[in-house]
Amino acid sequence: MVHIQKSFNNQQASLYIVPTPIGNLEDITLRALRILKEVDLVACEDTRQTGKLLQHFEIKQKLFSYHDHSSVEKTAQLLDTVENGESVALVSDAGMPLISDPGTQLVAQARERDLPVVVLPGANAALTALVGSGMDAYQFYFYGFLPRKKKDLQQVLTELDQTKQTLVFYESPHRIKKTIASMREVYSTDRKVSLARELTKKFEEFIYGSIEEVDTYCQSESAELRGEFCIIIEPFQGEINNYEEWWKEYSLKEHVDYYIERDGMKMKAAVKLVAEDRNVKSRDVYQEYHEE
Repeated sequence: MVHIQKSFNNQQASLYIVPTPIGNLEDITLRALRILKEVDLVACEDTRQTGKLLQHFEIKQKLFSYHDHSSVEKTAQLLDTVENGESVALVSDAGMPLISDPGTQLVAQARERDLPVVVLPGANAALTALVGSGMDAYQFYFYGFLPRKKKDLQQVLTELDQTKQTLVFYESPHRIKKTIASMREVYSTDRKVSLARELTKKFEEFIYGSIEEVDTYCQSESAELRGEFCIIIEPFQGEINNYEEWWKEYSLKEHVDYYIERDGMKMKAAVKLVAEDRNVKSRDVYQEYHEE
């Protein structure tokens, strides 16, 4: 059954998704401020962080702690609040909620309950960094935070190597050196990269050049590597090899489990994709998987 929501055609209580500034407080919108004042409850990652934001704009509001590790009961509690006629605003510590931040299950379950979900536009680090990089912004692939383990990191980078869209990643200041060094190992060293840090803040900085040049800079003593980073990589420029055997060191079972665990695929979908990768029949993959 198809559900249709007309966001501005009813007076129902709603779940509002409200972006907050990623640094400069002046980047909050007038509409965001109005919604934060009008709702009955603000769900946020860190009540202290959001409390400071609301205090700056002289907004007194009830806060509800909601983050990645929140229980199923907390999600239900927020949706019950909306269902009972009170509006809720979901915010993250900075930027657009759900983009590498909590909230996906809340919105998904709100849709399942046929509750109104109203998303406000606003600040986002990935788009700010992409536009400032000077690279192709017509088509881009946003990955978010890369894996921590080097093997998994290089695996993902290898899979994305021949992507014809600009690549966008998030990275912490503690891992940026290792991540750029891994990119230098996997990608062509003359491939262009842009690092953006402290976006919209006093010490905002864009670092750009070839991967080799940027890696050399990051390893130097003069490099200032504080603050959260966005990494922008230019699209692959060569001829695409459509049969990249990135999985060749994996057993068939590990190959199937990789798709299930990393991408959350169902068994059937993972088996089909492995069969395509290995150019074999799905039933053969299924049988061998269950024999191991």
